Amino acid sequence: MGKSLYIAEKPSVAQEFAKALKLNTRRQDGYLESEDSIVTWCVGHLVTMSYPEEYDPALKKWSLQTLPFIPTRFKYEVIPSVAKQYKIVAGLLNRPDVETIYVCTDSGREGEYIYRLVEQQAQVHGKNRRRVWIDSQTEEEILRGIREAKDLSEYDNLASAAYLRAKEDYLMGINFSRLLTLKYGNSISNYLGTNYAVVSVGRVMTCVLGMVVRREREIREFIETPFYRILATIGEQGQTFEGEWRAVKGSKWFESFDLYKENGFKEREKAQQVIDYLTQEQPVIGQIASIEKKKEKKNPPLLFNLAELQNECSKRFKISPDETLKIAQELYEKKLTTYPRTDARVLSTAVAKEIHKNLNGLMKYEPAVLFLQEIVGFGSHKGLAKTRYVNDKQITDHYAIIPTGQGMSALSGLSWTSRAVYDVIVRRFLSIFYPAAVYQKVAITTKVKEESFFASFKVLAEPGYLKVVGVPGEKKGESGSAAGAEDRNVSGSVTSSEASDDVQNNNGESNEDMASSRAFFEKIQSLKKGMTLPIQGMEIKEGKTSPPKRYNSGSLILAMENAGQLIEDEELRAQIKGSGIGTSATRGEILKKLFNNKYLALNKKTQIVTPTMLGEMIYDVVDHSVRSLLNPELTASWEKGLTYVADGDITSDEYMMKLDRFVSSRTEGVKGLNNQYQLRACYDRVAPFYKNEKQAAKYAKSGRAKNRTKTSTKKEYKK
Repeated sequence: MGKSLYIAEKPSVAQEFAKALKLNTRRQDGYLESEDSIVTWCVGHLVTMSYPEEYDPALKKWSLQTLPFIPTRFKYEVIPSVAKQYKIVAGLLNRPDVETIYVCTDSGREGEYIYRLVEQQAQVHGKNRRRVWIDSQTEEEILRGIREAKDLSEYDNLASAAYLRAKEDYLMGINFSRLLTLKYGNSISNYLGTNYAVVSVGRVMTCVLGMVVRREREIREFIETPFYRILATIGEQGQTFEGEWRAVKGSKWFESFDLYKENGFKEREKAQQVIDYLTQEQPVIGQIASIEKKKEKKNPPLLFNLAELQNECSKRFKISPDETLKIAQELYEKKLTTYPRTDARVLSTAVAKEIHKNLNGLMKYEPAVLFLQEIVGFGSHKGLAKTRYVNDKQITDHYAIIPTGQGMSALSGLSWTSRAVYDVIVRRFLSIFYPAAVYQKVAITTKVKEESFFASFKVLAEPGYLKVVGVPGEKKGESGSAAGAEDRNVSGSVTSSEASDDVQNNNGESNEDMASSRAFFEKIQSLKKGMTLPIQGMEIKEGKTSPPKRYNSGSLILAMENAGQLIEDEELRAQIKGSGIGTSATRGEILKKLFNNKYLALNKKTQIVTPTMLGEMIYDVVDHSVRSLLNPELTASWEKGLTYVADGDITSDEYMMKLDRFVSSRTEGVKGLNNQYQLRACYDRVAPFYKNEKQAAKYAKSGRAKNRTKTSTKKEYKK
């Protein structure tokens, strides 16, 4: 009987497979072998796509005449730095005594691609190939994956999508990077006074650059608009609250052209006229026109996918998406959590039925014990499958990131940040077994003459799931959460609703100060419709409109995931729903490339992302040549197309025809452009915002040029 060969993506994962299979192995150079099994590993990618010069040495020199470059048959080569391990793996794959190959690379498109490239390069034939698809590296899950492994051919469509993604990035990167560098590299280097400039373009990377540059320009062009609100201090001395005037129906100023919005005026004098009108008779008395009391429930949020986790960690711990992914991968490899590169925020029905195993395992994690005891009391884990946290239709490759309940012995060896990220994942998971948080809310409308003043208050009545993740606004240590909280309202206190999203000075600061106890809230609740209350005074409060917020590394990842929200066309938005810019596995790496290329800058302390001058110049170049590369519509639609291929809805040939046409038509179009002088004006508009960059300031002012562009020796980026 022939041997079974298990091939993993990393040495550490291979060790876990050998351990789970309880193999009595001998350590060899690059693999482990027992009497009936062999376990080996890749070290990430072992094979890559060849550069153009491998097709024709003449293509090493960049030239417009050789573009577009679209091979009819793509070439691949072994990566020199890992050639030794490739030779070992290739030899094992073709060993005569190996009968069955178990593909154990990461369960996703990229993991599939890593193995398929090796098999292709090694020219493996006549073997029984099985695909192991797992969601965690626990022994139980590894054994299940091996037991239920399907024939590798069932993943051929996924492999096709993986090949196409790589070809797409390669063709766009090679062609458009060479094209735009040859066409516009001189104009950039002359302006900056550098020896050369390479315009690095990518299907995903350039689109993300566009998002950040557009946001920065919106902020620059934003004109701050002051407006003036009217606030009244209502009630008896010592028990007052604040009400905000609004020009609702019945008001003398209803739909007046003097209004900024219904709660403010464009000019202070107009606001003062309202106060003068309402206070001309003393004392000023208000009457409660309505009082509405209700309870508001806030359900636990959905579980983490990678994008949500990256956003959360960016906010809480000020770490980059790339670092979050590394930590999530570490937790996965230590068996602590499930597979990180997932887009799903729910669990499968099958996992829900076995969820008691995860909960039981977490009894060894001390911060979770109290919550687990309460969950047993609720019995909520028994009905999990019927909740919104379980939905098989919303899962493609993997379900949400949750703790496995295993691997606790590894926790003490992790960094503080890794332990904190694990804690966040655990608490989000436990929170779904808790009831909703319940707030008591009171909204009061007070009339002075025919004018209305509005005030609202709320108090946390039942913490529910907030007991696990942290009551909003509490300091660390006050609640169950070691990692902070989601919101910012204090438990047991009363807060007023915010007046407007674009108001810097929101209504309600005084209400929050005066209503800092349940006793005050009870007093508010005792008010009745028709009651009269003295108005202690009225004042004008100046507010200002706010510009859009800059992206931080986490919110940019979320924007990439939810690219459809950036698309105005409703039909297209619906069509690409579920397909963002890039994938959960690549988004952090894309940002890292933009930072390394000096197109974007990251403030490590705040995680705020801004463009550099070079990044804005690249944006203008693309905007005046291959503008569609900047649009999320194009990038997301390509990603949707790859999903169609993976699902078997379209063929690889259909996808490649579309890709070939796109690259060819855009390349020929740019060749015919002669707009370098026009771009100089774009650079001039950007330069004043980067005066600290000495070269930019110098060349923006002097306009001197140095023709030292080098384009033939720089390799283009593939993504």
